[in-house]
Amino acid sequence: MSNSKQQLAEALRAALDEKIESVEVACNEVTLEVGAEQLLEVATRLRDDAQFQFQQLVDLCGVDYSQFGRDEWLTEEASRGGFSRGVEDNVSSGRLQFGDELDSLAVPGKRFAAVYHLLSYVNNQRLRVRVFAADDDFPVIPTVTDIWKSADWYEREAFDLFGILFSDHPDLRRILTDYGFVGHPFRKDFPLVGHVEMRYDPERERVVYEPVSIEPRVLVPRVKRTDNRYLIDEPDAPDEAASDA
Repeated sequence: MSNSKQQLAEALRAALDEKIESVEVACNEVTLEVGAEQLLEVATRLRDDAQFQFQQLVDLCGVDYSQFGRDEWLTEEASRGGFSRGVEDNVSSGRLQFGDELDSLAVPGKRFAAVYHLLSYVNNQRLRVRVFAADDDFPVIPTVTDIWKSADWYEREAFDLFGILFSDHPDLRRILTDYGFVGHPFRKDFPLVGHVEMRYDPERERVVYEPVSIEPRVLVPRVKRTDNRYLIDEPDAPDEAASDA
């Protein structure tokens, strides 16, 4: 593990102490977890403190952890009907069906999070900051647009796709979906086919919205290949003639 990352983690613990919830070095990056109520104070310190100087917000995204760590794939081969979520249902994994409620599956207060990726040009360091919304039903996190201007559209994207509200955001509107779109498409309980479909009606001479008519399917190939490209070569068997000799 890089000494610079360990040093950054230790500096964060020493400087922020009770203002943060945890700091860890994993997957070759430093992750800082902060409570929503402490976010603005910690973010300002990360930007302005001489030993940190994270002046650039590279990216901000939302995350729905309601199905985190759950496995619903059991099949190793594709069926005749194509790839699906598995030939057999893995009941023990808590497989999510369309329309299922997630309240019993998600850890309270740990469903929705905003993840911030920061960059310090001066120190040549990167930092990942994660902030969970305390309320799963009405997730709210303070906006950081006054600290990093680049957060504006990133927060709109997280709001649009995950339904995370960023309080005091100057213009929190949808940015990728249509203004009449229903729901938030990156939430784990959102149907993959959506709720409605749209088409142009020549008789009405306008676009109309109708209930979705296609059957929900998952067409992601999750197959373990077993052909010769992926087989592990076994050591050659000893020569019988040599052993007889």
